[in-house]
Amino acid sequence: MSDDRDIPHTPQSPDTGADHVIVPVKIEEALGAAAMALICLISFGNVLARYFTNISFAFTEEFSVVLLAFMTFVGASAAFASNEHIRITFFLQRMPRSLRWLCELVTVIVTTIMFSMIVYYGALVTYDEWYWGETSPGLGNPVWLYTIWLPILSIAIILRVLGRGYDRLIRRAGSV
Repeated sequence: MSDDRDIPHTPQSPDTGADHVIVPVKIEEALGAAAMALICLISFGNVLARYFTNISFAFTEEFSVVLLAFMTFVGASAAFASNEHIRITFFLQRMPRSLRWLCELVTVIVTTIMFSMIVYYGALVTYDEWYWGETSPGLGNPVWLYTIWLPILSIAIILRVLGRGYDRLIRRAGSV
């Protein structure tokens, strides 16, 4: 005889799945994890070097900063794909479906415009750094190798936002 206490009760959570995606979100998750692991290794190596030799590997900071920005944009891409981006659901859940649909549309449009601007201006900065041959102060690497990730990952975010928008606004318009 089964008892109701044996069955775990979980509250209904909002749609956070990424079942609509063509390109798996695991790619962003793996890239973000790799970036975080590299940041940890660089920082840990720097701490060990300072502790045992009194020498700082301060030049490694430029790698850490680039990896942190890379990890942030990759995480944002994964969050938009799986509907886990920051939003105010308190008000959204209390709105009628038509107003929720409109809010979703505004979110897709505004987010697409913002990241399109990042693509445009990030590409301009990257081009300028390449054209003028700017190098990093710590290692002397071409700076455009670091900044090129800004427009590339912004394009990935735009594609994820548009894919999520298509799924929520057109394919499943009644469930928004």
